[in-house]
Amino acid sequence: MQHDYYLVIDLEATCCDLNNLPRSQITIPKYETETIEIGAVMADARTFESVAQFSTFVQPIRNPQLTEFCTQLTTIQQSDVAGAPLFPQALAELVSWADNYPRHLFCSWGNYDRRQFEQDCFFHRVDYPFRGGHLNLKFQFTEQHQLSEHCHMEAALKRTALTFIGTHHRGIDDARNMVRMLPWVFGNEPLPRSR
Repeated sequence: MQHDYYLVIDLEATCCDLNNLPRSQITIPKYETETIEIGAVMADARTFESVAQFSTFVQPIRNPQLTEFCTQLTTIQQSDVAGAPLFPQALAELVSWADNYPRHLFCSWGNYDRRQFEQDCFFHRVDYPFRGGHLNLKFQFTEQHQLSEHCHMEAALKRTALTFIGTHHRGIDDARNMVRMLPWVFGNEPLPRSR
């Protein structure tokens, strides 16, 4: 199927410092993380230009109190999520917005965002809305440039000679930066030569 738009999404979710805490002190296991921010940019599939943006905080209910680690990582504050919509409403708003752009394809940097959506949909008993597929931009970037390993987003930006704009680990800023990389993701632009 030909796509007219790329729906580029980045999620932020509840978390704790899994790498540095003893197992007994882990308060939020991976299978209980919840989306706390949805950042989305709709990009024209021909020009790779941003045509619209969507952003919302999401109120978590499993672990409603954000950890200090989560707040430091994302800069999202408790007050940001306290009055935010719950996941089912936030997802419905995203889908309603995205439906204004027919024939779009859900894309993200890696599979994390797709899996987080699936996990949240299962927990909240709502239908997963992206049945039209998912494109892993990280994999596409790696394949397009025949790299020996996958790059996290900041490393990919460096390879393209772009600098990150905004705040890393904020959904909308991460999504905007992914859209900036689309010409390289799809191979329309070659990677600059290393010095």
